Amino acid sequence: MDICSPNLDSYDQRYFITFIDDYSCYMCIYFLNHKAEALDAFKVFKVKVEKQCDKHIKVVRSNKGGEYFGRYTEGGHAPGPFAKFLAEGIVAQYTMFGSPDQNGVIERRNRILLDMVRSMMASSKLPKFLWIEALKMTVYILNRVPTKAVSNMPFELFKVENRV
Repeated sequence: MDICSPNLDSYDQRYFITFIDDYSCYMCIYFLNHKAEALDAFKVFKVKVEKQCDKHIKVVRSNKGGEYFGRYTEGGHAPGPFAKFLAEGIVAQYTMFGSPDQNGVIERRNRILLDMVRSMMASSKLPKFLWIEALKMTVYILNRVPTKAVSNMPFELFKVENRV
């Protein structure tokens, strides 16, 4: 998972968080006003996975951003709310600072998302505040086209195989 900012006018939502299922490459996004809302978005995603797929999330990979990891104090690591939530049964895999390549799948996917959104917005001449709708459409498209990484479309693998 990763939080990204498109640097476009958006009124309320300034960020989006991306979740990708390793098995199917299926992607979900949620819009955030503040990075601190990452835990709320993850809880919604977790419920979706548990209800629709009847599976439990076992591992979450992210960077060591304060919204996920917490911070270091003089007394050591002070976990934030997200890290405390994960400590209740989900393995947290954190990448090293300044190493986005360790979280390469999500970093690359966010780059693709933003490139597609900018292209759509430029070619359609839509106002910038519609970036959210363009991003939703981009995710919809990418979840429904075959990839080299998996044998089928991510949407079909996520919904049919019910694996996470």
